[in-house]
Order: sequence, then C-alpha cells, then structure tokens
Amino acid sequence: MDTAVTDHLLSTTRAVRRRLDLERPVEPSVILECLRLAVQAPTAANTQTWRWVVVTDPDKRAGLARMYAESGLDYLRTAAAGAEDPQTRRVYESAVYLAEMLDRVPVHVIPCIEGRLERAPTLRSASFYGSILPAVWSFMLALRSRGLGSVWTTLHLSKEKEAAALLGIPDDITQVALLPVAYTTGGDFKPAARPPVEAITYWDAWGSTR
Repeated sequence: MDTAVTDHLLSTTRAVRRRLDLERPVEPSVILECLRLAVQAPTAANTQTWRWVVVTDPDKRAGLARMYAESGLDYLRTAAAGAEDPQTRRVYESAVYLAEMLDRVPVHVIPCIEGRLERAPTLRSASFYGSILPAVWSFMLALRSRGLGSVWTTLHLSKEKEAAALLGIPDDITQVALLPVAYTTGGDFKPAARPPVEAITYWDAWGSTR
C-alpha cells in the first residue's frame, strides 16, 4: 500500500462548500461507485442498517435547501459577522454561502440508519451512530479521490419530519446528515492547521502526556 497516497487523501479531504462546482453534472454511476466503497465500512454487530437517499430532483433539492436555510441561515450570518478569529470567520462565511446556494448543488446525499433513539444510554447511542459514521467518512474519501467534494451538514435535521415527508422516508428511519455533493473547482486541497497531537493525546490516564 502506498502510504503517501493514502496519507495525502486522508489529510486533504476537507469540508468543501465554496469550491463545489454548481454547473457540472454528477453522474449517478460515480455516486454508486462511492457508495459501494462506503458500505465496506464496519458496523456494530454486523448489522448493516445504513440506507442512502440520493436527491437529484431540482424541486426536492430546493425543498431541502429551504428547510436548511430556515433552520440556520440567520444564525450562520450572525456567527460570521461576529467571529473574531479569521479562520473561524472564513468557515462561517463559507457556511453562509452554502446555505444560500444549496439548491444549486447537483446532488444531496442523506445517509440514514434504521431505527430511532429515544433517550438512549451512551452505549446504545455510540453503537447506533458508530454503524453509519465510518461509512459516511468512507463515502467522502471516495468522493475526494474522484475529484468531488462534500461537507457534513446537519441543519436540515431540525425539520427532519418535513424532510422525511418530502422524500418518503419512513418514521422508523433516522436521517443522520445532508451531504451536498459536486465536483470541485480549481486547485488542490491542503492539510488544515491542527494542534499538535502530542498536546491532545493522553497515555493511560486523562491529562497524562509523554
């Protein structure tokens, strides 16, 4: 295995908002290719209860975009205006951009999982979401390797029932996120600035570093 290639993929798969190509169509075959890789991810107890809703219909994308904007656009604009750190401000500004343009992103992918959590204990919650999160990340890595980008978003979930009605999602299915998917525009992506892992990694006990 060429670790240089995999390391580059892992360190440059970014949250893509502004650099989504809103004009270039995305072939269904590419989405299915990436999903085939995604479902190779491990699941709790080998349950394999993930499901995927791929939305390409313009009217349904517009409906999801409306829910998304109603759920958080005002908040994002306020956060962008008030952010003092330049990097944080850029992130919020790009989030505002996405919320304003979401209907134009050619594909929306909604990862789902069978079942519902109602006041579940930590163990149950961790197992539940642990059965879908690895698959979603694999999907995003597969997109990146093919020149596409996405970002994990959750704002539409404040209107989950309305989204379910729009898409015909049954009541016993949990939506986990909304991934806007498109080819990316221009240039390459670089590793992000992150704190040194030595400062946030503890050995044998919380707060114990080497």
